[in-house]
Amino acid sequence: MNWPDSYTHFPTLTSNAYQGDYSLRPIRWEDRTNILQWRNEQLDVLRQIGPLSPDQQDTYFQEIVLPQFAQEFPEQLMFAFLHGSELIGYGALVHIHWGDHRAEISFLTSPERHDHDTFESDWNHYLSLLKPIAARLGLHKLTTETYEIRRNLIPILEANGMIQEGLLKEHHFVNGEFIDSLVHGVIL
Repeated sequence: MNWPDSYTHFPTLTSNAYQGDYSLRPIRWEDRTNILQWRNEQLDVLRQIGPLSPDQQDTYFQEIVLPQFAQEFPEQLMFAFLHGSELIGYGALVHIHWGDHRAEISFLTSPERHDHDTFESDWNHYLSLLKPIAARLGLHKLTTETYEIRRNLIPILEANGMIQEGLLKEHHFVNGEFIDSLVHGVIL
């Protein structure tokens, strides 16, 4: 598979943390297998309805992800989240609305990184890398939607300048029950 190293219209979208050995780079074809595994292991925190097959993941990467590398205004920009050279997660700016200069933050790490300290550190590093990229893109606002079952994420978002802007009552059906979602936003 001939996969690009950068987004055509945004060739410098990489970032290194000020401290530590964390970085973001555009997603690659070879990242899809780990992402598939992580998504299928964490269905309760995703908008994904059921497990994905390898064929579905390949089709998604070929038909949705790859074409966006050449688009002037893609609907999403996907990044690998690395510690050193190890892929430990991935994230994206999704639902990008270029006219309103806003996007939603997406982020998922390997389930092995979900102990409290690592989870918090990963989110802090990810946000510190992603926000300057979003500003360079000319985005004005970033938002998140967090399921209420992930209450441990709320203080991390708020410590990174995100403010709760809304509560979506019984907005998602997870593990047999309706749950609320909290919406946070930050002006860059």
